[in-house]
Amino acid sequence: MHISDVLARKPSGAVVTVTPDTTIRQLLGILAEHNIGACVVCTDDAITGIVSERDIVRRLHSDGPAVAVENTVGAIMTSDVTVCTSADDIEQILGVMTERRFRHLPVVDDDRLVGIVSIGDLVKHRIDQLTFERDQLEGYVHQH
Repeated sequence: MHISDVLARKPSGAVVTVTPDTTIRQLLGILAEHNIGACVVCTDDAITGIVSERDIVRRLHSDGPAVAVENTVGAIMTSDVTVCTSADDIEQILGVMTERRFRHLPVVDDDRLVGIVSIGDLVKHRIDQLTFERDQLEGYVHQH
């Protein structure tokens, strides 16, 4: 199974992005509005970072709420962004995300952002796949 299989099952293919000059206060509203845990940071259609709830929590802890929410995404984002492609194997990407402790991974094909997957998306897809296989085996066993 490939990342493209996961993207095809997501309700929306749209990726919520922000710019580096978006304030943390604005970002909080965007995350809440879309019920997501991370945003890809883009400038002129190029990925410049990724920012997650975890980044916000770290900044809140170090700076305090009043200072943190007035800061910008560019100040707290992860600039060294790991990405995957839609052709990548789900098991391999699950391994990367687990090992490197990522919860969100942008999907890039031909230098274009085509989606984002979360560890939850991948685990759900894997559970659905295993459930289907189990049901098929049970059906086969009960027929014979």
